[in-house]
Amino acid sequence: MNFRKGRDREEPEINFIPLIDVILVILIFVMATTTYSKFAELKINLPNADAEAAADQPKTIQVAVTANGQYVINGKPAAFVSAEAFAVELRNAAGSDDADPMVVVNADAQATHQSVVNVMEAARIANYSKLTFATQTQAK
Repeated sequence: MNFRKGRDREEPEINFIPLIDVILVILIFVMATTTYSKFAELKINLPNADAEAAADQPKTIQVAVTANGQYVINGKPAAFVSAEAFAVELRNAAGSDDADPMVVVNADAQATHQSVVNVMEAARIANYSKLTFATQTQAK
């Protein structure tokens, strides 16, 4: 049964004007409250690799760290009990010189970061400020 025989059906209209007004207000609010941050860039001057070798080499202490966490100081195995005990072993390896020796860390590529940090901490406790890491150059 169709009770609306004589009436035409009106098509619904969507009024976009209020929607545009709301979007414009939201846009103005977002633009007014946005803060623009500029991140500072790090400016680093990298050293050149073509420098001449120093004429007077300081006394060096070679510390090797194996992949399984064993330590070797100047070719002699050393146990890491604590950073303080390892610092005493570094001082013994340096001898009685008053000069600040350079600690060269030869760490295996598979050695843990903690093993290398242990050596760095022991060198700090022993008051050795010169620390370097040995690397392997790739053949061309």
